Amino acid sequence: MMARQYEDAIERLNSRRSVAQPDLNQMRGSDDMLKLLELLGYSQADLGRLNVIHVAGTNGKGSTCAYISSILQSCGCKVGLYTSPHLLTIRERIRINGRPIKEETFTTYLFEIWDKLPLQASANMDFPRYLQLLTLLSFHVFLQEGVDVAVYEPHMGGTYDATNVIRSPAVTAVTRIAKDHVRLLGPDLQDIARHKAGIFKSGCRAFSAPQEAEVTKALEQRARELENVTLSFVEPDSSLQVIRSQRENCSLAIEVAKEWISLRKPAKLLSFSEHINRGLRMFDWPGRYQQITEDGNHKWFLDGAHNESGLSTAVSWFAETSTSQR
Repeated sequence: MMARQYEDAIERLNSRRSVAQPDLNQMRGSDDMLKLLELLGYSQADLGRLNVIHVAGTNGKGSTCAYISSILQSCGCKVGLYTSPHLLTIRERIRINGRPIKEETFTTYLFEIWDKLPLQASANMDFPRYLQLLTLLSFHVFLQEGVDVAVYEPHMGGTYDATNVIRSPAVTAVTRIAKDHVRLLGPDLQDIARHKAGIFKSGCRAFSAPQEAEVTKALEQRARELENVTLSFVEPDSSLQVIRSQRENCSLAIEVAKEWISLRKPAKLLSFSEHINRGLRMFDWPGRYQQITEDGNHKWFLDGAHNESGLSTAVSWFAETSTSQR
């Protein structure tokens, strides 16, 4: 057999892309995930070894996850980070200690799971689609590489997302919720919030950024429906030495990381403030509130948004930052 190359792995992965469907029932990433995991030889107990932090929301999920990763890494943890989308390479979606996995690692692990998963749909099971395959790959990578904690960002929503196969996370969190993917998750903000709150699990502490009243109501209702779920809302800390646009995400990340440390590595709480400071200095999230100076004369301000709320924040950051530097 010819050696399998990185390009071959990317080709296999891209072959699982599908056309967007008109409703959520036809795009449920959670379907068959348990069966697919079993084909890989994994169980819920194995996922439990990942000590998962699950972060849903509309805006700021990636930044919040990256802050959590950076803070926990500063505590000496080996941190797996799964986010989407990517900027330059698909490997950015699966990181260990802030670095995308190498091409060789991606290739080896992708083909290890590819050879165990169905190539065709059957009466009992569908073949894994693109995002399901990436999620399964991340589980395999993090388990094989022995991470201490895995931080997961759902692709869309929460309840029916492929990442929601995780039944026993250590901590869950929700960033700011706004109108997005309305056709699939809506029509109103409460509907969207209920989907995001689908990551809450019985016996698992939950945190949220400040929310609009109707979102707060939906999150609290979901928490009450489960057993032993304490939901806490985290106000932005104005003293944090980060840009104003990130204070909300950073504040949420700190509380989530602190909760995880208290559960898994309580001895680290004594020096947690030092770890926060070091983690914030280490934080790096290209493409979000990023400034690049070129040739000493030209400055680029890089950010992105996929909904009206996010666009408003991006515009405010650019206006404030560029004006202050004139």
